[in-house]
Amino acid sequence: MEKIEIIVKEKYANLRIDKYLSKVKEEFSRNHIQQLIYEGLIEVNGVKEKKSYKVDSGDQIIIQKKEPKKLDLKEKKMDLDIIYEDDQIILINKPVGLLVHPVKGNRTDTLVNALLAHTEKLGDINGTIRPGIVHRLDKNTSGAIVVAKTQDSLINLQKQFKQRKIKKIYRTILKGTLPYNSGTIDAPIGRNPRNRTKMAVVKENSKKAVTEFKVLDRFQGYTYVEVILKTGRTHQIRVHFSHIDYPIIGDQKYGDNDKVEFNLTYHLLHSYLLGFFHPSNENWVEYKAELPQNFKQILSNI
Repeated sequence: MEKIEIIVKEKYANLRIDKYLSKVKEEFSRNHIQQLIYEGLIEVNGVKEKKSYKVDSGDQIIIQKKEPKKLDLKEKKMDLDIIYEDDQIILINKPVGLLVHPVKGNRTDTLVNALLAHTEKLGDINGTIRPGIVHRLDKNTSGAIVVAKTQDSLINLQKQFKQRKIKKIYRTILKGTLPYNSGTIDAPIGRNPRNRTKMAVVKENSKKAVTEFKVLDRFQGYTYVEVILKTGRTHQIRVHFSHIDYPIIGDQKYGDNDKVEFNLTYHLLHSYLLGFFHPSNENWVEYKAELPQNFKQILSNI
């Protein structure tokens, strides 16, 4: 088992060990560090400390890296809508209804299974069920998603997401005529205390969430908007627009269940553009994902 040794510098003294290690070893997420601590694979000065331990200058930290488990996922051939691909990354225009990675109850019909059938060159992240996956989209959110094909690209893109360098633009249709041409929703998001399966704007046990928007068009009772994500909280766009009483059409989780517009069985939200520094040369690149046909039809029929 490979070991990593780190000596804590004075400027990092008094940081929690999980926060410190995810900062100085960017290939490890904070959740990954916490899992390694739980499994007893991280020692400080020869002692297994808790994740709340605050590091001190001169501390010797040993991380024992677990050997990667053999990938046991099945390949599944699918017609992928590939926006761009090279030897480092692949961008997919994900359709509505496709899970990004395997979950309990579905280990075969996901984007990861399709990617394994498409290419043998994938990175590895968060265990063996998310090879190459840098970020995710909800099952019923369509649009652009980037996947890493090498470990170096994976770490590079993870770092960009963590440092909020990624440009993320979405398009959606809101229920109601939004009176503002543009604006910013700055409201913290956390678990809904009355329903733990949902997120909500809450003051306690929440994280900062910022969503910018501009109106592209207005219709009778509906608004077509472009959304720029400044943070990436779970269900952020859906929660924020529901919070200001202009929910996304078709959103039965955060919207009005009394009326299902246009016979939608899912929320109409599309990841329209991703921009980032390409891992191989650090050049800024932007990729767009064409709107799904159903989205276009709704726009033309409103």
